[in-house]
Amino acid sequence: MALECGIVGLPNVGKSTTFNALSKATAKSSNFPFCTIEPNVGIAIVKDERIDALVDLVKPANVVYPTVKFVDIAGLVKGASKGEGLGNQFLSHIRDVNIIVHLVRCFEDEDIIHVEGSIDPKRDIEIISTELILSDLQIIENRLAKAKKTNKQEAGILEEIKLKLEKGERLVNLKAEEENIAKELKLISAKKV
Repeated sequence: MALECGIVGLPNVGKSTTFNALSKATAKSSNFPFCTIEPNVGIAIVKDERIDALVDLVKPANVVYPTVKFVDIAGLVKGASKGEGLGNQFLSHIRDVNIIVHLVRCFEDEDIIHVEGSIDPKRDIEIISTELILSDLQIIENRLAKAKKTNKQEAGILEEIKLKLEKGERLVNLKAEEENIAKELKLISAKKV
């Protein structure tokens, strides 16, 4: 199974350009928000000198290098967790990847629109991080409402996760039972970035 990396960020930060460079694909990239609607998917073969050395020794009939699957996900905007900019649709694509590559724009270019009107990488990171956490919080609250009626033990675990999200924390160093729920619910905040 290939590692699946989702490339996320605000619109016009270079996600599709980076995706094309990594996967040798030809995804469209244009100077307007939401040029990408459906995710672009590309596979990159990971060449490894150690495998090449083993191939020289063993001389196998065929060689299979590991691969990384890159998913170019449409730009998220402030309010994505509430559906702004088709946010809910884009957030669902992020839930399906193993790891998140968060791309932030640090370059000035008058010809390339920035959805927030200025270049501020720290602000942009906070916007995306907040939207991902708010999206997870909504999922946790929905599940918690059901669990309070049917499964008190699960409700307790969900409350712990909810507290972390409400503090704006990513879901790292989780207890085993929290990690199991995070995986089951495909919580974005629990994914490596």
